[in-house]
Amino acid sequence: MSDNWGESTKLVRGGLNRSQHGETAEALYLTSGFCYDSAEIAQARFNGDDEGFVYGRYGNPTVEMFEERLRLLEGAEACYGTASGMAAVWGALSSHLKAGDHIVAAKALFGSCYQVITNIFPRFGVDFTLVDGTDLAAWQAAVKPNTKAFFLETPSNPTLELIDIQAVADIAHNANSLLVVDNVFATPVLQKPMEMGADIVVYSGTKHIDGQGRVLGGAILSSEKFKEDQLKPMLRHTGPSLSPFNAWVMLKGLETLKLRVNAQSQAALEIATALESHPEISKVLYPALPSHPQNDLYKKQMSGGGTLLAFEVKGGKQSAFDLMRNLTVIDISNNLGDSKSLITHPASTTHRAVDEEARAEMGITESTLRLSVGLEDVEDLIADLNGEML
Repeated sequence: MSDNWGESTKLVRGGLNRSQHGETAEALYLTSGFCYDSAEIAQARFNGDDEGFVYGRYGNPTVEMFEERLRLLEGAEACYGTASGMAAVWGALSSHLKAGDHIVAAKALFGSCYQVITNIFPRFGVDFTLVDGTDLAAWQAAVKPNTKAFFLETPSNPTLELIDIQAVADIAHNANSLLVVDNVFATPVLQKPMEMGADIVVYSGTKHIDGQGRVLGGAILSSEKFKEDQLKPMLRHTGPSLSPFNAWVMLKGLETLKLRVNAQSQAALEIATALESHPEISKVLYPALPSHPQNDLYKKQMSGGGTLLAFEVKGGKQSAFDLMRNLTVIDISNNLGDSKSLITHPASTTHRAVDEEARAEMGITESTLRLSVGLEDVEDLIADLNGEML
């Protein structure tokens, strides 16, 4: 029945599993282990013949509620909660790839994802090719006999480049590969990658799912088979388990996710529109703007422009730093998807470890700023960016 509920109902009631006490809010189970009524039950539990929990690293009732609620929202068969968004990215890819395999990824990546693909995987014998994510011919040309996975972010961090999920999924599947999509910027509210052919979707729950800057967490959405055959054997033994407390915070965050994301997206569009006419701004990147180079693709695969935008300030790095220094409402922070508006200079923070040439290929300049729009009055945010809140 819950699979047929409306999206808002899923966000409030999905996965709810009340204890014998009948609590209104979901229970928080802070425990590392579980007890058994007999040695026989313990044996059956470890053999998989008896349902129930074994150890906190393997599963927890609160974590399970979070996983089920997000699974319902995404429309996936299975969900696996992780300790962070990067644990989700690493877990999804490392549980599938082995020495001798090859991965194709878009060049426009979050800094840590870029390091995983280009520096960490090669240490374990996994080769990679980076492509212009907007160039479908480049995806096709990058395929090798040993290609096992495709990886992309759309919209990308921080320049909001869009990639045609369905088209890349078709190329991946023709190559007998899996497509893994990082859907953090779009959120499951504004984009459903699995409906367009993605095999695996990963999230940093630290961002919009919590949405209030409190905890770290992540999730991997996949088929039941992938979860059972590949994720569990890898992640249960390597230990990137999601804290029950963090799962509980994100579970409650999901209740208001749709309301927050829709409100923040509307504000982001208003701010992006205002910045386009600002004399000191040379470029604004926001998918819902008609000026975005992939606005047609945005209309095809997203239901809203999202909570983030990027823009370039005339005058280079110093002017960008001056703008941030004069802000009184918007905070300088590398986080995103928060109820508070946050701004960062990617070249010196989130993408600092990416070499200058690679940053240029991603479209990141010394003038680029990334703005995560929160829930403040949009008029105050526009005034703050205009230097009128001093």
